[in-house]
Amino acid sequence: MPDPLPPPSPPDPPDPLPAPPPLVVRWLFLAVAVLCIVLGVIGAFVPGMPTTVFILMAAWAAARGSPRLHAWLLRHRLFGPMIRDWNNGRTMSRKAKKSATLAMAACAVIVLFTSRSPWLRGIAIGSMACVLAWLWRRPEPPG
Repeated sequence: MPDPLPPPSPPDPPDPLPAPPPLVVRWLFLAVAVLCIVLGVIGAFVPGMPTTVFILMAAWAAARGSPRLHAWLLRHRLFGPMIRDWNNGRTMSRKAKKSATLAMAACAVIVLFTSRSPWLRGIAIGSMACVLAWLWRRPEPPG
């Protein structure tokens, strides 16, 4: 007669939730989130200053310092899709890529006509070219 199968072992208990950070740390994360939101909004109007990067940093900081602010960012009409795309596979929409490209192109033209230093022009435009190369290599969200 074959040996009976041993009784199944009980499932492992779920991992405990991590303890929330101390109040001072949460306030620092909240301050970083608010600062990044302000800089992101300014970046929407100032050529050469990024918006997407600051909003993604704001979402990261808000997730650690203020669940309420993080939820607001995720529900936001403009910021929410950008954050969700990044969280779901580090993707960026074609629209975001095009707007970043136009903003950097405008900034490059401004740098070309306002900077007298050739090395400063080269560093600024070279940096923008590197960012654009990285940006356009990001996958786009499905659908």
